[in-house]
Amino acid sequence: MNAPFRTLLACFAAWAIQADPPQPVMNTQPTSPIASASEYATLGGGCFWCIEAVFERVPGVQSVVSGYAGGHTENPAYKAVCAGDTGHAEVVQIQFDPRTITYEQVLDLFWQAHDPTTLNRQGPDVGTQYRSVIFYHDESQRAAAEKSKAAAGKQFARPIVTEIQALPRFYRAEGYHQDYYRNNPNQPYCRMIIRPKLDKLEKGL
Repeated sequence: MNAPFRTLLACFAAWAIQADPPQPVMNTQPTSPIASASEYATLGGGCFWCIEAVFERVPGVQSVVSGYAGGHTENPAYKAVCAGDTGHAEVVQIQFDPRTITYEQVLDLFWQAHDPTTLNRQGPDVGTQYRSVIFYHDESQRAAAEKSKAAAGKQFARPIVTEIQALPRFYRAEGYHQDYYRNNPNQPYCRMIIRPKLDKLEKGL
């Protein structure tokens, strides 16, 4: 892990467990990244609970929303996505301050936060909904993603299978998926899958 990310990961903020009442799925286009000083990244790397937990702890990240993208079904629901019926991937949409963390650094952490060499699988989670994918918001992000993927390929023994696609539409997941690890740290999946991942990243492994 490079020095900037050791610093970022070492600065992970502590977080409090908060209640999160059920919320309806939002079906709107994501906010334009040029609407403010913030920028956006939409990434899929297995279960969105895992990727959300990683990026919520990174300085410069302003919000992380779990959702669905890349499928053929409008208004997808979690049960249908999990069954592989909608074509959507579980993704997170990250709002970040580029003055603190760049899009390229977001991608650097993305490669470290999951295994981009396993096709349609992350650990125990199997299916196209768990595919590794970068949904770019504009041409500059597409170019950055291609460059980052090529550079990251030198760090892995097997080829990276991560897809790079234009973001068609982002659907916010149901309310109980938001801040999932923060709200459910003792849930078995969180203890057995997410917590060890966070521990490794924090140690710079």
